[in-house]
Amino acid sequence: MGYHILVTGGAGYIGSTLVPELLAAGHRVTVLDNFMYQQNSLAHVCHHADFEVVRGDVRIESTVAPLLKRADIVIPLAAYVGAPLCARDPVGARSTNHDAIVTMLKHVGRHQRILMPTTNSAYGTGDAGHFCTEESPLRPISLYAIEKVKVEQALMQHPAATSFRLATVFGMSPRMRIDLLVNDFTYRAVHDRFVVLFEAEFKRNYIHVRDIARVFLHAIDHYEKTNGHIFNVGLSDANVSKRELCQVIQRQVPDFAFIEAPVGKDPDQRNYIVSNAKIEATGYRPQVSLEAGIRELIKGYTMIRNTVYGNV
Repeated sequence: MGYHILVTGGAGYIGSTLVPELLAAGHRVTVLDNFMYQQNSLAHVCHHADFEVVRGDVRIESTVAPLLKRADIVIPLAAYVGAPLCARDPVGARSTNHDAIVTMLKHVGRHQRILMPTTNSAYGTGDAGHFCTEESPLRPISLYAIEKVKVEQALMQHPAATSFRLATVFGMSPRMRIDLLVNDFTYRAVHDRFVVLFEAEFKRNYIHVRDIARVFLHAIDHYEKTNGHIFNVGLSDANVSKRELCQVIQRQVPDFAFIEAPVGKDPDQRNYIVSNAKIEATGYRPQVSLEAGIRELIKGYTMIRNTVYGNV
């Protein structure tokens, strides 16, 4: 017997991949979304009898409270995602990424489960060796990461909560985002054939959007192993620098050129190597490699050539 799952922001980049998987697993799913990007990314599941969609704003308490009462599990995806978008609208970012979650926590019962995506960008530049586990100090740089740290602290006071510190996400989705790093560099390789790198040695971790869907399903099926924990979620063999990422793309797009700028700084100063050993110890394993995701993106960009598919 499946659960009744409320997914806020369920029509977004992650949600439009996750929701069909939840339905396929036998769960009833209610999506609350304000459709701020005018997307129809859940059109392909509207036929499903166990799917319900509500147009509304997660910041409005009278909208979200009755939906929370019916849910066995809450997956709060609604957010202003990414540092540039949050910097452009800090009021909207704070009210959505922080205030709405605090309000939600007032309305959930002790036995209602919350599975929340946070971010491993909270590690900032990591320690002296840039290596990070879930126990590493948090040094968030962007407003987005700062608010996610605050939310995670409040979230983990709930007795049935799990936090997933997601690596940088990549891959095709019904609500596409080109502005994510792997997606962006691959788009540039396909359409521009070059990119200029600032601080090319900076490293971060990556994870495919379908593997994020899998980690939520994994947590639902393995409550005892995952409840009450914070997990890094990424590809353990994909702690790579921007230069190394370009080299991986270049193997599939041979005429892609990348130039390392001799001066200048990347406004995004994240630089860390992440351990995913804790989530892997529960039996979870990502299934989509960085190379496979790039191959998928190259196919997708045969169909896409504009900048509508982003958050900025």
